[in-house]
Amino acid sequence: MAAESGSSDREAVLDELRRLRTRMPQFTGALAAGVDGLVVAHDCPGVDPEGLAALTAAELGVAVRVADATGKGELRELLVRGEDGYVATYAAGRSAVLTLLAEDRVNVGRLHLEGRRAAARIGELVDAAEAAAKALRPTRATTPRTRSTRTPRTSTTTDARTATDS
Repeated sequence: MAAESGSSDREAVLDELRRLRTRMPQFTGALAAGVDGLVVAHDCPGVDPEGLAALTAAELGVAVRVADATGKGELRELLVRGEDGYVATYAAGRSAVLTLLAEDRVNVGRLHLEGRRAAARIGELVDAAEAAAKALRPTRATTPRTRSTRTPRTSTTTDARTATDS
């Protein structure tokens, strides 16, 4: 989300994260970040959001390369299962990702269902905010460049005679 976008856009994303955690009590955290690793909004107590956003961007970079190298198409989601739970990352629009943290006892099918829905909504919010910010940026007036006609180079050789020319 661009810096020019209002706090209402960030609040809308944060509200979506909070609603998501309310619907799924097994979620222990939720983070929306740009693909560049910058935090958009977060609701992840006990976790450093900036660090998680940066790790999500790194994870995303590797996952995109794996999907591309194996011919599986554009990355949609990534699931990591640890000893104590899950980390799920979902593409959210053109320039954001949603990362969810969940307990080990979470229903993985429901995790995906809720994660995909929330990622779609967050993607819409972030993309709309970026489009609005882009529309507000001043545009540079572009004047068409004209070229002047070039004058052909003339030869500057002189008629020099040497002793052998006579």
